[in-house]
Amino acid sequence: MRVSLFITCLIDQLWPSVGSSAVEVLRRAGCEVVFDERQTCCGQPAFNTGYRAEARRLARRFIEIFEEGGADYVVSPSGSCTAMAHHFHELFADDEAWRRRAEALAARTYEFGGFLVNVLKVEDVGASFKGRVTWHDACHGLRDLGLREEPRRLIRGVRGAEFVELANADSCCGFGGTFSVKYPEISVAILDNKIDAIEKAGVRAVVSGDASCLMQIGGRLTRNNSSVKTMHLAELLASRE
Repeated sequence: MRVSLFITCLIDQLWPSVGSSAVEVLRRAGCEVVFDERQTCCGQPAFNTGYRAEARRLARRFIEIFEEGGADYVVSPSGSCTAMAHHFHELFADDEAWRRRAEALAARTYEFGGFLVNVLKVEDVGASFKGRVTWHDACHGLRDLGLREEPRRLIRGVRGAEFVELANADSCCGFGGTFSVKYPEISVAILDNKIDAIEKAGVRAVVSGDASCLMQIGGRLTRNNSSVKTMHLAELLASRE
């Protein structure tokens, strides 16, 4: 099976280990992974802030690049960017040809954890990690893509890891893209509820499927001098402790 990896802006610029971990796990699961260096932003920031013309241009480029790749599937270690690809068709309400292309690409575009469980039917990728871990449900992965049990099943398949359910796992971390910039006080108040639950869980690591959430959570944990580390699901599944 040939998979084209969509890496996302944050991972490319700030957290490259998530990308390399995703490649390792997908290869371990039997996939041929390809990466098109022409890929750019999916257009989500523009889309969410009302710049639809700009988002449309980025969506067209995204569609063209991944169509040309000829892979069976497009996989991304980000629920929010994957969800954006599933919303591309909304940008072409008055353009039937592009809308069909957008829908066809969305049908074979998957979030990393969901792809492993729902397409490859894999829950054990040979990972090992020592300690208690918990999971934060990123909003787009949970509410937009409907992914809840998939990451938990993958975590339970990690040897040596003890999964602990977070008290408010499905609550927002307060990031919300530009929301955290426009409303920092509200963002931090929401985040602190999440941080309190993580600390009370007594875990070694908090895991999620979106780098944006992990950066938000990790920044606060660091400022609080917490020993809890943040890990992307791909990093956990690539671990061989």
